[in-house]
Amino acid sequence: MRHRVHGRKLGRDSAHRRALIKNQVADLFCNGQITTTLAKARTIRPVAEKLITVAKRGLAADDKAKEVHARRTVAARLPRTRTFEDDEGYYVEVDVIQQLFDEVAPLYTDRPGGYTRILKLGKRPGDNADMAILMLVDDE
Repeated sequence: MRHRVHGRKLGRDSAHRRALIKNQVADLFCNGQITTTLAKARTIRPVAEKLITVAKRGLAADDKAKEVHARRTVAARLPRTRTFEDDEGYYVEVDVIQQLFDEVAPLYTDRPGGYTRILKLGKRPGDNADMAILMLVDDE
């Protein structure tokens, strides 16, 4: 029984698990959605929601020091950049922290929580793992 046991191991050691979570959250903020296993999506979701909340508090702060503190807190928990290939085949480097503070967090200024959604996709053909899409909620 898993009474009072927090978190999932995901078949990895602790350093690999931390790196996986950081990279998946960074991809979520850059792309708006990721397709992954249901267990990973459930692990990543609270981390992403907490980072968005920290970014919102940093943007709403009147004091510049509180905004800097929020940026440093987020920077400690995310990789600095992500590299993507655009439609024309060029590689583009995206600053994840700037993306979070400039584009993602302002979308949710009036929303008290629930910034992500998990949609179940079914089973993966190769190993029968439950697949899911973890996406940022569009504020409608």
